[in-house]
Amino acid sequence: MIFNSFEFIFVFLPIVFVVYFLLNKVNFTISKIWLLLSSLFFYSWWNPKYLPLILVSLGINYLIGTYLGKENPTYRRKFWLTVGIVFNVCLLGYFKYYDFFISNLNVVLGANLQVLHLILPLAISFYTFQQIGYLVDSFRNETKNYNFLNYSLFVSFFPQLIAGPIVHHSAVMSQFSDRQNRKINYKNIGLGLFIFAVGLFKKVGIADTFSVWANKGYSMSENLTFVDSWATSLSYTFQLYFDFSGYSDMAIGAGLLFNIVLPMNFNSPYKALNIQDFWRRWHITLSSFLTKYIYIPLGGNRKGRFRTYLNILIIFFISGFWHGAGWTFIVWGVLHGLASVINRLWSKAGFKMYKWLAWLITFQFVNATWVFFRAPSFEIAQNVLKGMVGLNGFGLPEEFNHFEYLQGKVSNFYAFPLDDGFIKPAIVILLGLIVTLFAKNSIELKNNLKPNWTNAFFVSALIVYSVFQLQKVTEFLYFNF
Repeated sequence: MIFNSFEFIFVFLPIVFVVYFLLNKVNFTISKIWLLLSSLFFYSWWNPKYLPLILVSLGINYLIGTYLGKENPTYRRKFWLTVGIVFNVCLLGYFKYYDFFISNLNVVLGANLQVLHLILPLAISFYTFQQIGYLVDSFRNETKNYNFLNYSLFVSFFPQLIAGPIVHHSAVMSQFSDRQNRKINYKNIGLGLFIFAVGLFKKVGIADTFSVWANKGYSMSENLTFVDSWATSLSYTFQLYFDFSGYSDMAIGAGLLFNIVLPMNFNSPYKALNIQDFWRRWHITLSSFLTKYIYIPLGGNRKGRFRTYLNILIIFFISGFWHGAGWTFIVWGVLHGLASVINRLWSKAGFKMYKWLAWLITFQFVNATWVFFRAPSFEIAQNVLKGMVGLNGFGLPEEFNHFEYLQGKVSNFYAFPLDDGFIKPAIVILLGLIVTLFAKNSIELKNNLKPNWTNAFFVSALIVYSVFQLQKVTEFLYFNF
């Protein structure tokens, strides 16, 4: 089940909401059981056969975490922490990376090992990381004596289950025990509906518009020339942002309906002036996880300059590989790691540059590296990048033929291949750039929201428009990761 569907908006969410608060008047524990069962139903809607997988994962991680949180001998706790981490990594590795490794072994060794063509279980990348963090914190005695019900809700709560944000136990688990959250909070409902509507519009009104041009461009990469390649790459750059940030907004909004505050995952990342700033703003919860549980334990910046840069490269390699079982994802991660190292070297050398130039370099680097993130193969990525630097030829869409100045100076005017005309994509891409650079982001709008008729009309308009787009059901991009 996805957020941008009739089933979720008009059936699942209202029923779960109403029954949850009715049960709260009877028994708080029963209402939480209802919320847990609803979340598991939401998860299994996509593929019921993977429901036992998440249940086994919940049970084993809770048992190990409970043991780690008690005063047992350190050597035993280290052993069980290792067992827990290995269990989670193997679970993720088998379903997400088995076919990748076997395929590469077949190429390197000339073997013919069987590829299983495994279907990636929904959300496994997200709930695996959440539970690894919980185990590590239990070992550090940073967890409280949580019960299994609250723990299960922490992992499987349906707004954040499928594609994040990656929540930390300290941020949400206590909220499931707070009896103040039993009551309907009309302020939270208003804020929740507002940010849910904004996120829904981001997805169906903006991201899905860009997706048409991005998909078409990548499907005909060998024919892309200069303008087409830039339109293709920028379309995906904005599609990915509005798609994933839209999902995160909808998750936060749905959580607020139940008085659960989920963490912010985006903070206007395309406003970043360097790559380090970008990663403080993009997928914030993933960056926090990698920093706390990998970068700092590796030594962070405490063991000299070389180790610092090596640690940076390691976490970005992991970030790339976490996103997808493919060499293009690894290259994407490594490029961001190298850029982060260069950024640190630049800063330590004391160099400065104009803010507009810093933004331009950062944005263009992010845009170019998204090509590896999106392309299904190096060949297609190479085609798009070659087109962006003009190696596949220049030319202008035929709309430019109306400019007298260009007549006789441009030899090639052609029909723009990504749409019926060039004007609409150009305007929408420009608007996407303006919105991401100058408009307040959804969290800022939520925090400054005032209950008045103007905002009520704004939310209603977003919802009405989005509902009429729901027949064009499309999955969120991060469902694939």
